[in-house]
Order: sequence, then C-alpha cells, then structure tokens
Amino acid sequence: MLRKIGRLFVIKNRFEAYVIIYALALGATARGSAYLDQYPGVMGQILFLAATGAVFLAGAAILDGLKAKRELAERRAADAASAGPRDRAHPIP
Repeated sequence: MLRKIGRLFVIKNRFEAYVIIYALALGATARGSAYLDQYPGVMGQILFLAATGAVFLAGAAILDGLKAKRELAERRAADAASAGPRDRAHPIP
C-alpha cells in the first residue's frame, strides 16, 4: 500500500514534469511579486529574477533526470535482450 502511495510522488513522463515546472513557475512569480513589494527598486527586481531563475535550473534538472531515467531503462532492456536465453532454474554463481 505504501508503494502505491509512493508512486504518486514519482514523475513518470514529460507531461507531469511540465505540470510541476509550471506550478514551480507560478509560485516563483508570486514570491517574486512579493519581493517587488517588500524591496522596491533594483534589489526587488534582482530577487524577482533570482526566484524565477531558480525555476529554470529546477526544470532543467527535472527534465535531465527523466532523460537519464529513460536512457537507463532502454540500456537495461537492450542488455537483457542481447544476453540471450538463460537457464533461470540454475543460475551460474
């Protein structure tokens, strides 16, 4: 049961990644507008850019992680296919 609940928190495809990145961007712009209210002028603008820039870094990390996960799964499938049939009843130690 815990495993099923845990799967809800795993990003499985690019669409889910884009939805999460969009949510991060909404939060960052809200935080950035609060910075503009708290710190008027150049300092508020710098903090706004830092908050929104963090979304670019997080989004890139999420998409790179998905790409690496997919490549690993493809590599494992290719290795399993190239290994050929094995005697599953008596594995070689």
